[in-house]
Amino acid sequence: MSNYSAEQLYRLLPAVYRQRDAEQGPSPPLRELIEIIAGQAQVIERDVLQLYESWFIETCEPWVVPYVGDLIGVRSTHGRMSRRSEVANTLGYRRAKGTAAVLEQLAHDVTGWPARVVEYFERLGTTQYINHVRPQNLRTPDLRRTNELELLGGPFETASHTVDVRRIAIERGRYNIPNVGLFLWRLQPYPLERVMPRPVDADHKNFTFNALGLDEPLFNAPETESSATHIAEEINVPAPIRRRAFHADPKSHYGPSLEIWADDTPVPVGQIVACDLADWNRPRPNDKVAVDPVLGRLSFPAAKNPDHVRVSYHYGFSDALGGGPYPRAASFSHIAGGATFKVGEGADSSTLQDALAKWNGEGSAVIEILDSRTYKDTYEEELNVPEIPQDANLEIRAADGQRPTLLLQHSLTISGAERSGFELNGLLVAGAPLKLTGKIDRVHLQHSTLAPGGNAPALVIEADSAQVTIERSILGTVRTGVETQVSLRDSIVDGGPLAFAGFGGEPGGPLTVSRCTVIGEVSTHQLVLAEDSLFRDKVIAERRQEGCVRFSYLPADSRTPRRYRCQPEGGALSPAPRFTSLRYGDPGYCQLTTDTPCAIRRGAADESEMGAFSSLRQPQREDALRLRFEEYLRVGLEAGIFFAT
Repeated sequence: MSNYSAEQLYRLLPAVYRQRDAEQGPSPPLRELIEIIAGQAQVIERDVLQLYESWFIETCEPWVVPYVGDLIGVRSTHGRMSRRSEVANTLGYRRAKGTAAVLEQLAHDVTGWPARVVEYFERLGTTQYINHVRPQNLRTPDLRRTNELELLGGPFETASHTVDVRRIAIERGRYNIPNVGLFLWRLQPYPLERVMPRPVDADHKNFTFNALGLDEPLFNAPETESSATHIAEEINVPAPIRRRAFHADPKSHYGPSLEIWADDTPVPVGQIVACDLADWNRPRPNDKVAVDPVLGRLSFPAAKNPDHVRVSYHYGFSDALGGGPYPRAASFSHIAGGATFKVGEGADSSTLQDALAKWNGEGSAVIEILDSRTYKDTYEEELNVPEIPQDANLEIRAADGQRPTLLLQHSLTISGAERSGFELNGLLVAGAPLKLTGKIDRVHLQHSTLAPGGNAPALVIEADSAQVTIERSILGTVRTGVETQVSLRDSIVDGGPLAFAGFGGEPGGPLTVSRCTVIGEVSTHQLVLAEDSLFRDKVIAERRQEGCVRFSYLPADSRTPRRYRCQPEGGALSPAPRFTSLRYGDPGYCQLTTDTPCAIRRGAADESEMGAFSSLRQPQREDALRLRFEEYLRVGLEAGIFFAT
C-alpha cells in the first residue's frame, strides 16, 4: 500500500483549507490538485522501490538485465528476448566450465529449448583397458533389446560405433573422442484437458485422441530434472511418446502426459496397454484399454462400453499459433456495457446455441466457452447466430487455457448491421466454413483454427465493407468480396491448390500479409504489403502499380508489385523452402527444416526465418548458442548442434 494516497495527503492540510475547499461545489479544486500530486508521488515511490529491486538479477526490470550482465562480463547475444536466466547462472557456469551438465543448462538458458548433451567418446567401440572396464559399452548391440534399438542414431542411444573422423561442427561426423553433440527439441508440448476423442466406429469402441479424427502423436510432458548435474533423459524432454517406452514404463507417461476417463471414472494405469493400432482389428488383450501413442489412438475392449469418454493429452507444435490451450488473456476484448454468457458443463448454458439464444442480438456480448469439449450442430438444426446490431460487437472466445472444438455440418453464418464487429478467439472450427455477411464492419480472428483440408473454403467473407484482421491463426482457403480488406499476421493459410481468391473466379480484395506461410495460389486485386512471408505457390496481383513485397519468398512466375530483397533472385540454383511436414495435424506442420537454404532461413528483415514462425527467432537462438560454446567448451573439444524435433 502506498504512503502517498490522495486521502492521506489531503488530511495533512489544515482543516480550514479543507473546509473552504468543500464549499467550492461537487468538484473541489484543491482535492483534485492533491489527487494529481499523489499520483506523481506514487510514481516516484514505485521508482525508488524498483531501484533497490534492480540490484538483483531475479527482480530487476528487463532493460536492466544487459547492464547486470556487463558487470560480470556476459557477452551480448541476440538469442531469446530475455537473457535473465543466462545472466543469473553465469557464475555457476564458470565454476563448472566444460562439464556436460553446464553445456546442457547453458543451451536451455540461451535458446529456451530443452537440450541433452552427448559426449561421443562414450559411444565409441574400442578395445577396453583391463583397469577401466566398461561392461555396458558393448561392441555390437544386443538384438533382443528392441527398446534400445529404437533409439539408434538419436540422443538416447546406447550402442557403440566405429570412429568417424568427419567434423561434428558442420554436422557431418559424430563418433570421435573430441566430439560433443547437443540435441535440441524445438517443438513444445501443449496440454488438452478432458477433451472428447473422436469415435471412428458406430459402436464407440475405437477413438482418436484428436477431436477431428486425425492421427496425431502424443507428446511427453517433461519431468523436471532432479538436480543441476543431471543429464536429461527421455522423460525430461518434450518428445513424442514411443510405443515401447510406454509399454516398458506406463506410469511415467500415463497420468503426467495422458489420461483417460470412461463415464467420468479414470481408467487405472493397470488397465492400459501400449499397442500398435494402425490396424484397428489386430488382436489385443480383452480386458485392457489399448493406447497407441504414435498414432494417437485408443480402443476399448469388447466387454467395456462407456457412454462417454474424455481424454487428457499433450500435442506438439512449434509455437502458440492457432486454437490452443496457451495463455491468451491479454488478447481478450473488454466490451464496455456488454453482457457475458458462459458456456460449458456447470455453466449457465450447456451449449453454444443456448448462449446465443439468451443473447438474442441485444447489444454487445461476449460468449465464453469454459472447457475444451467438442460442440456440434446437427444435420437437422443449424447453429443460428442472431444478427449483430448496429454499433455493437460480438466476441465468441475460449476461456484462457482452453481449446474447444466446434464441429459444423452447416456453415456458421455471422451477419451484422452497420458499424458492427465480430471476434473469434481460441476456437478450433471444422467441418464447414465460417461465413461473414451483411454490413458487418470489423472482423478480428485471433488464436483460432479454421481447419484446412477438403475442397470447401474455410472462411467466406461476403461483407464487402468488412475490414478483416487475422492474427496467430491457422486456416484453409479464404474467399472474399472485391472490396473486402484482409490483413494476415503471424498465421498459416493452407488452401491446397487455392489459398486466397474472390468469388466466381474473380480476384480477392486488397490483401496485407506479414510473417505468414501461405500454401496455395493467391489471387488478389491488390497486394498492399507482403513482408517476411513464404508463398509456396504462385501469387497474382491485378493492380501492380501499388504495394510492395519485401523479404519474402514467392515463386518466380508470380506477378506482384515491386519486390525488395525477395527470393528467388533468379538463376538455376534458386533456393526453395523445405518443410518438415505440410499435413495439418503433424507436430512439424509448416516448420522449416534445418537444410532449408540460408537465404530463406535467415531471409526476414530481422535476419530470422521467413514465414509464420519468424517471431521465434530460431536462427538467432542457434547463433547465440554457438557463440556461448566457444566460451564454455574445454580446449580440444568440438561441438555440434542437432535438432531432435
